[in-house]
Amino acid sequence: MRIAIGSDHAGYMLKTEIARWLVAQGYEVRDLGTDNAEDSVDYPDFARAVAQAVAAGECDLGIALCGTGIGVSITANKVPGVRAAVCTDTYMARMSRQHNDANVLCLGGRVLGVGLALDIVAAWLAAAFEGGRHARRVAKYELLEAQTSKLKAQKG
Repeated sequence: MRIAIGSDHAGYMLKTEIARWLVAQGYEVRDLGTDNAEDSVDYPDFARAVAQAVAAGECDLGIALCGTGIGVSITANKVPGVRAAVCTDTYMARMSRQHNDANVLCLGGRVLGVGLALDIVAAWLAAAFEGGRHARRVAKYELLEAQTSKLKAQKG
């Protein structure tokens, strides 16, 4: 499985630990930056790169990090086909996959320690979409996404 990962400067240290752990678990990791914690960079650039890699099918899943996880989540969810979820515990991680079919996990480098973050990533990766009644709900937000895209195209 190929996983895209990216962060701004605030998520860099946690991103590095997660990427190292993913490789040790046998995942193929595509690191989309940033490459240090010292230079201030804009989280939307890295969240977009992760989201686009997932939406294009270049990667199966994505992990995006910033200080809180909120900014990268907002950004990633602007990319059609992406279902990004901010998770701060393992229950949220499991449910985001099982019920919401999340394909991008968003984490906060300034709110999570390494141990909890790795537990969240492990729970997220181990979970699978349950379908059933949840598929009906996912279809509803996919329909909304398509309707919004159509409205934007009409406005030109």
